[in-house]
Amino acid sequence: MAEAITVARPYAQAAFLFANAHQTLIVWSEMLSLWAAITADDTMSGVIDSPHLTESQLAELIIEVAGDHMDEQCANFVRVLAANGRLKLLPEIAAMYEIKRRDAEGVVQAQMVTAYPASEAQQAEIIASLHKRLGREIELSCATDPDLLGGAIIRAGDLVI
Repeated sequence: MAEAITVARPYAQAAFLFANAHQTLIVWSEMLSLWAAITADDTMSGVIDSPHLTESQLAELIIEVAGDHMDEQCANFVRVLAANGRLKLLPEIAAMYEIKRRDAEGVVQAQMVTAYPASEAQQAEIIASLHKRLGREIELSCATDPDLLGGAIIRAGDLVI
């Protein structure tokens, strides 16, 4: 898994730099998310692994499946990934891109796991505390884990509380 992330990093960086320079961060975020979903599909994964299609045919197939939602720069990115045999890395590329986008926008995605569902007031308190500590806007997602006896586990980037 570490190898896939290592290989995906420069592609995510390139996509981010291009999108940031052209002020299309959200557009690229949506496109990368769509491509990740397309390539993660079991049927499409089998097609990507098929030796019967060339790289350009694979790229055009993904571009066609994505439909009218992409511009020529986005299509070129898919073509580059296909030419380098990196289409299966799209989920990792999309995840790394999202981290870079949120960082550029000053947003941190945090996750809170509790034994019981957290109330709105508790969530607001955690968001306020994390905002004060990290100095950024916080997007909090909550989950429950019945194996926890009490308390909470909070992850925000590299920070674990």
